[in-house]
Amino acid sequence: MSLSASAENLATDSQGYDGSSNMCLELALEGERLCKAGDCRAGVAFFQAAIQAGTDDLRTLSAIYSQLGNAYFYLGDYGKAMQYHKHDLTLARTMGDKLGEAKASGNLGNTLKVMGRFDEAVVCCKRQLDLSRELDDKLSEGRALYNLGNVYHSKGKHIGRVGHKDAGEFSEEVKASLNKAVDYYEENLMLMKDLGDIAAQGRACGNLGNTYYLLGNFAQAIKYHEERLSIARQFGDKAAERRAHSNLGNSHIFMGQFEEAAHHYKKTLSLSQELKDRAVEAQACYSLGNTYTLLRDYETAIEYHLRHLLIAQHLIDRVGEGRACWSLGNAHAALGNHEKALHFATKHLEISKEVC
Repeated sequence: MSLSASAENLATDSQGYDGSSNMCLELALEGERLCKAGDCRAGVAFFQAAIQAGTDDLRTLSAIYSQLGNAYFYLGDYGKAMQYHKHDLTLARTMGDKLGEAKASGNLGNTLKVMGRFDEAVVCCKRQLDLSRELDDKLSEGRALYNLGNVYHSKGKHIGRVGHKDAGEFSEEVKASLNKAVDYYEENLMLMKDLGDIAAQGRACGNLGNTYYLLGNFAQAIKYHEERLSIARQFGDKAAERRAHSNLGNSHIFMGQFEEAAHHYKKTLSLSQELKDRAVEAQACYSLGNTYTLLRDYETAIEYHLRHLLIAQHLIDRVGEGRACWSLGNAHAALGNHEKALHFATKHLEISKEVC
């Protein structure tokens, strides 16, 4: 919720406010500016000062609570984020502001989601959806559908993580959550197409691709990641393009389409270098090494695993270094290079003892 509307109201009816209300809004606007500039910690200080200054305008106070909740969320203090989003929700209900209640419910739902309180998050996001539909606010409805998809996706991943299963090998409870995520993401995608919001369509496609991947439906995952890739290129979004290529590579691996996987991992590698993201560059080299091992092209596999090893050493990533050594040992063994295989196997053992 933005404070700009409150500022406009104040400008048109300044005689209805005392000095403390003016001071409250000025402090809050500075807090909003700082948060937008990326300094949420300083923004929080100004919002807290604004609350201390006090105001009789409930809409301004509601906006401050909303901004404080968002700031604490980005700072990772989810307990305080939840507290202020609850304050905002209470004020919105007090004012009979249904759109404000919908936004506060969505913010609260997102906060509960990251806290792992998925069932409570679902209740909040469903309230956001119901209010949005009651108000016939399509943008708010789209956000609610997207939020519900995220909650069920996160819930499925959280429960599935317990057994560390491979994609498509989860329990029925996990699959039920992921299928609900698919339903909400697909509703969101249809609505975004109706509204002509192509950027939002891209986000929905990416999430659908990821969810279908977890469900083991790799053909559908590829379909949606291809759409995500197309939209990312349309917007010149290199980071999204990189993620789409990586996801496509992973899906093609499970389909046994190793040449296609290698193509996408090479694109991932090129984009990670362009974006100067060395951690992703390392992962792309590791994936390429594994893919060429599956293709039984061990010499090319060794080239990529050596590149992965060098980057891992540069990043002081001992776990990554260990994985590279293990892979290099296996590739050299497959070529009959037993001395080199033993060297890398020994290095892997040393690192494993260190990091355990």
